[in-house]
Amino acid sequence: MTNAELELKAIQLRKRLLKVIVDAGAGHTGGGLSCLDILNVLYNRVLRVSPETVADPHRDRYVQSKGHCVEALYTVLSDRGYFPEADLETVCHYQSHYVGHPTRQIPGIEMNTGALGHGLPICVGMALASKMDDAPYRVFTMLGDGELAEGSNWEAGLAASHYQLDNLIAILDYNTLQITGHTRDVMSTEPVAEKWRAFGWNVREVNGHDYAELTAAMADPAVPGQPTFIIAHTIKGKGVSFMENVARWHHGVPSEREFEQAIAELEHREVAS
Repeated sequence: MTNAELELKAIQLRKRLLKVIVDAGAGHTGGGLSCLDILNVLYNRVLRVSPETVADPHRDRYVQSKGHCVEALYTVLSDRGYFPEADLETVCHYQSHYVGHPTRQIPGIEMNTGALGHGLPICVGMALASKMDDAPYRVFTMLGDGELAEGSNWEAGLAASHYQLDNLIAILDYNTLQITGHTRDVMSTEPVAEKWRAFGWNVREVNGHDYAELTAAMADPAVPGQPTFIIAHTIKGKGVSFMENVARWHHGVPSEREFEQAIAELEHREVAS
């Protein structure tokens, strides 16, 4: 897909994501909107996996460590054909498998996540298994910046460097906000880039809403012997003016009026594109 096609796709995905959250009556709106461009590039340009190859032992793996933003992942997986779009209407409804965190009950989801700090350790194990089996697959994970306060991430970071897991790519959705405010105020992990470099990782910083930058960072050959840590600078609530950089949209369901305003803004951009 071209950058223009990805941009149009992102607008459509944002509209669908907002409807999923409104219909569900629950969801992590701000973080879903901030990470959606990353998922858009991952699934449409980078990952060597498809609905037809989900059982292929050589497929790339993706684990969403920031599992609370699962609505964005559901939206992208549906768009890629892993399950019918109609399934999105059941998210968080009684007896639906589409719950508020990733679960392997859903086609295309590799691992249950929810408790923060679990995704990266799991991916270290997957990447190490790939090395031990001399397999070609790569392992990707996405973390939230508030999630970095969990110590298990740093233990996993040490292990990944020690075992020279250059088939491991961690992406940080760096929107600088978590549920109670700015990450620097709640539990600062700054300077993020310097810390991960000190842990032996190849660190790259990109605009998390720029498709060319994201593609280059995630698809370029890795530095031999080093895992890759991509700091994707994003905007919480990206694409909806009144949600952007507002902490209260970490977890919040738009009212009918707010939903209509958000859709109108996105449709205006859709027509302009």
